[in-house]
Amino acid sequence: MQPWNAGRSKVQIKLSIQRLRTLQEKKLALAKKARRDIADLVAKSRTETAKLRVEGLIQDDIYVELLELLELYSETLQARFGLLDQSIGENPDPSIADAVCAIVYAAPRTELKELHVLREILMHKFGRNFSLSLQPSDPPPACVPPRILSKLAIYTPPSELVDAYLSEIARGYGVAYAPLSKEDIPPLEDDDDDGNGSGSGGEGQKDEGLKVEGTEERTPAPAIAEKSAAPRGPVVVKKPTPEDELAARFERLKSHR
Repeated sequence: MQPWNAGRSKVQIKLSIQRLRTLQEKKLALAKKARRDIADLVAKSRTETAKLRVEGLIQDDIYVELLELLELYSETLQARFGLLDQSIGENPDPSIADAVCAIVYAAPRTELKELHVLREILMHKFGRNFSLSLQPSDPPPACVPPRILSKLAIYTPPSELVDAYLSEIARGYGVAYAPLSKEDIPPLEDDDDDGNGSGSGGEGQKDEGLKVEGTEERTPAPAIAEKSAAPRGPVVVKKPTPEDELAARFERLKSHR
């Protein structure tokens, strides 16, 4: 076991922060390209393939959120390096315990060599028993922050979230996409069928028909249809998911569109 080296550890924390930021930027750039490819699939009516791509995009978003958390915890160690350096034994200072446990536990799930090296340094710092206590297990170690565990959990996006992502991507790239779920459309068709032509305009046109007749009736009809159709699309696109975390992720997608 190598002895603790404060200077080397400080440099390694800084390197880890820089690489975490660089990887996040790379992932966001790839996500932008993926959204463009998904929009092309929707335009070609390859909806099922597009939905599978969206599931992968959501998983990538979760991974970026994991990187953001690890960057935050690395910055915590950088800001409180004095406490890290002075920690003795197998228990980190409470003010840095979450950061240490998060990095040791989650670093293997990333491709960052700099973070792997920082993990090894922290494991050497706090000893073998501390390292063994942070091995993957069921249930997971109690000291690992729940936010980290949520990003590492095996997760299949619900169909509502996939549709919301797909609708927002299609709207962002000007591609027509109408999810086939929900019962909003059938009731509207039933109402139109009940009216059937002149019957549907009987009561509604009594008010407007007195003022507009003949060909003038055709002029407001498309305008009314556009106004009624306009709110319908955004309602489906922006419908929040049951979980606050998923809703926040959807807002994140729109902000990076």
